[in-house]
Amino acid sequence: MKFFETSKYHSFKKSTYISLRWIGIIGQLVAVNFVYFFINSSFDFVTSNIIIFFGILSNLYLTFIYQKTQLSDRSAFVFLVIDILQLGALLYLSGGITNPFIIFILIPSVFSSSNLSFKTNTLLVILTTIMILFLTFMYENLPINLNSDFHNNHYFYYSIPTSLIIALFFLNYFAMTFGTQSRLRKEALGKMEEVMAKEHELLSLGGQAAAAAHSLGTPLSTITIITHDLLKQFKGNKEIKKDIELLNSQVERCNEILKRLTLNPIEEDEFIDKDISIRHYLHEIISSFKEISKKKFIFNFDQDSNPKKITKSIEIVYGLRNFIGNANKFAKSTIFINLKTDSETTEITVEDDGAGYPRDIISKIGEPYLKSNFSKDKSKEGLGLGLFIGKTLLEKNFASVNCRNSRTRSGAEVNIAWKNKELFNI
Repeated sequence: MKFFETSKYHSFKKSTYISLRWIGIIGQLVAVNFVYFFINSSFDFVTSNIIIFFGILSNLYLTFIYQKTQLSDRSAFVFLVIDILQLGALLYLSGGITNPFIIFILIPSVFSSSNLSFKTNTLLVILTTIMILFLTFMYENLPINLNSDFHNNHYFYYSIPTSLIIALFFLNYFAMTFGTQSRLRKEALGKMEEVMAKEHELLSLGGQAAAAAHSLGTPLSTITIITHDLLKQFKGNKEIKKDIELLNSQVERCNEILKRLTLNPIEEDEFIDKDISIRHYLHEIISSFKEISKKKFIFNFDQDSNPKKITKSIEIVYGLRNFIGNANKFAKSTIFINLKTDSETTEITVEDDGAGYPRDIISKIGEPYLKSNFSKDKSKEGLGLGLFIGKTLLEKNFASVNCRNSRTRSGAEVNIAWKNKELFNI
């Protein structure tokens, strides 16, 4: 399987799209109410506001119900169709093709060309073309009387350059905003590809070569000598001595691996090379963290949890390790990991007793290059790449990933869920 075979190439940032839609909706409200109350023009004022209200409802749905941070190609298409139909309905009630703001009907299909797939963009262009043709022949009259030469009608005359200038700024804002986001996302995806390429390269070397690549004798000997010197130097410092002894024990463990491979060159890493159940995946990952962390890991699972094995997947291992490692990094003392499985679904919940996600980034989790303005411990603050990589890798393997602050503990909570028919067919 190619790495990005199931990934979504085409998407864009939900929060930015919501903001731009609010700009459009507010503009519609201002235009409709200004013409009705200040210019005293007669048109279907009530229906126009009802149409705008549907736009508000769809944006509220995106804000509070649609949970993903990125709009997929399909979801983006649905909401862009809503935008085209909503604006088309407003233009139908206010002059159709003769309305100077007709240019705004182009915006949804124009910016989709640089963010969404060719198929989606083609469908949007066709829909926009049909809407323009419809508005050319079917529309209600403009609320302003145009029986006289329209050049002498200042409202109509000056509305044309106004609409063009607004459209110019709007289109450029779209291009710059989404262009920057696209570059950042591509950069983050590039780093993720690089990480996973290294992991796959190690796997392709086989069990012996992979272990040897991680357990080279000369560097380990050098580290051992340095740790012995440090023990002598910090003999009276109990805290530092404990850390150095832990480092030394890990070096000895690596040496044991190297010796074992030397005696038995056909030895393989069962965790990497054998298909195992999701419960054993978690057990092995947690065990690896217990060896290097002083924090407590509590792993709860159903005794009759689904024992079915899944195909070995370095993407799933790496994704789970990222979230468990993140919990270990920010927890005060304890990490809670729960596994629930039944005949239909498999669900993993990772919680910690730390401070939780900062409130200003919680709605953006899963996006790369995040910075919080409320982080208390800057030394632990990252760029969000770990969460981005973990979320992307697991979603690539058909998982649903939701991050929030725990409702039962003080820290963060990550919920990872699969439908079993998809998990066991990876």
